[in-house]
Formats: sequence, structure tokens, C-alpha cells
Amino acid sequence: MKFEHYIKRVEESPEFKKFREDHKKAYLSAGFFVLDFDQGKHIHQIDFFIPGNKKIATFKLEKGVSMQVSDTFKLKTKPEEMIGKSNLDIDALKGIVHDEMMNRTVTQEVKKIIAVLQQQNGKKIWRLNCITNDLGIIKVDVDDEGNVLDFEKANLFDMMKKVK
Repeated sequence: MKFEHYIKRVEESPEFKKFREDHKKAYLSAGFFVLDFDQGKHIHQIDFFIPGNKKIATFKLEKGVSMQVSDTFKLKTKPEEMIGKSNLDIDALKGIVHDEMMNRTVTQEVKKIIAVLQQQNGKKIWRLNCITNDLGIIKVDVDDEGNVLDFEKANLFDMMKKVK
């Protein structure tokens, strides 16, 4: 589905209408999606930045629309406002990752994609963190036209060693 479908669902909700009355200067700042291909439990969230108090209002779309405003979220930089429509279909992300994996002879299967859509330097960028069947992590940045900008393969256990 297109990103705009989720925005429309949020904007039509009573929760958003009340939010908009209280925060007229808030703007769309990100989309957050978890695509779980194993269990089929997807998560869809739309974030709005509230400039006055530098907080993020998150609209969750799983069971109707619910909203939560972050209390302790401290931003180092102000997120860019997302302007215009997104060209990429959320359902196309797995195929883009799969094609790039094949180009790089990575043979694991993607089980989950954590996708964040943000505007950076005036362009929409999809930041994807993919979990594979061998507990590997593949990080992929994709522009809104479907072009892969960055690809990095890591192992979850290597990342755990760095944290210790």
C-alpha cells in the first residue's frame, strides 16, 4: 500500500482532528512500519513533529487509530517536514531488498523489515533494517524512486559484542 493511504486514515480519525486543533503547527515528519513476513503482524505508525515543545505525536494504526505523544524524546535536530506524495509502495520494499541481496549474492531470507520513511535534504529516504532467517541484519537505504543508496550486511551476534 502507498504511504498516503496511512496518512489519510490518520487524518480522517477523530484523534487526529482533535490533535490538529491543539497543535496547528505540527507537521508530518515520518512513517514507521514493521513488516513481519513470518507472523504477518505488521505495525504502521505515522509521526507528527510538534515544534512548540519539540515532541513527536505517534499515530498507531493497528486497532483503529490511537495517538501517543512522547514525553522524554529529545531531538538533536529538528526533523524535516515531509512534503508531497511518496512514490514507493510499502509492499515493494521486500522486493527491492531481495533484488539487491541477489545482486550481492546474499542468500538469506528476509523475515522482518523495520522501515522508516523520512525526508532528508529535501528527498524522501526509506531506511530499512531487515532481519534474516539466520539472525543477520541487513541495512538498506532506498530513495523514493526505489534506488538503493546504501547496503550493509551485519550479524546480530557481532552487534551484541559491540554493545558489551
